[in-house]
Amino acid sequence: MLRGAFKRRLLQTFLASAVASSAITSTAVAGPLVEAAGACQAAQLSEPFLRWLDPMRYTPVNDGGIERRAAGWQLTGGATPVLGNEPWTVGAVTDRRSLSLPEGASATTAPICVGIAEPTLRFFARSASAGRAELTVEVLFEDAAGTVRALPIGTDAGGPWHPTAVMPVIANLLPLVPGEQTPVAFRFTARRGAVQIDDVYVDPWCQR
Repeated sequence: MLRGAFKRRLLQTFLASAVASSAITSTAVAGPLVEAAGACQAAQLSEPFLRWLDPMRYTPVNDGGIERRAAGWQLTGGATPVLGNEPWTVGAVTDRRSLSLPEGASATTAPICVGIAEPTLRFFARSASAGRAELTVEVLFEDAAGTVRALPIGTDAGGPWHPTAVMPVIANLLPLVPGEQTPVAFRFTARRGAVQIDDVYVDPWCQR
């Protein structure tokens, strides 16, 4: 009897949790990221990190190569496009620019649509000043009330130009647009020293 009562209580708890979760999703309010992203388009995928034994397929964020002088990005604290590309020119052999972030500066991408099943971020970075550098990366996403939240997803310690580690987008993403997708943005902040970043890519996990 006790075992049967426990099972019934467990089932009731699970069903109540599922209903509550469904209610939150169904009443989600569209906020600024959803409005800015508009209709999500099919991603143009490539394998920019294949030479580093990363076979995943990525899509660039809007002006991820900074060739249009960070069009659509929000730049603060002296962040600015500069001449000098990452040396492998994974975007195009004609690429010439990257993004400079003095210490304390931040840069936020335009929103990009990703699937809700563990999308990832990867890009190129280097130290642009003597001494140790530190870059932090956050994902910006919306909660059910349409409020934009920020969650740290990775750091980079600088050095010569290099592809960063793969950074999982671990936010509790809500499917706020059709197709089980949600718009996110990424914020890069130079916490220590000056850094440069280039060729920012997302593996959206919405094509699998």
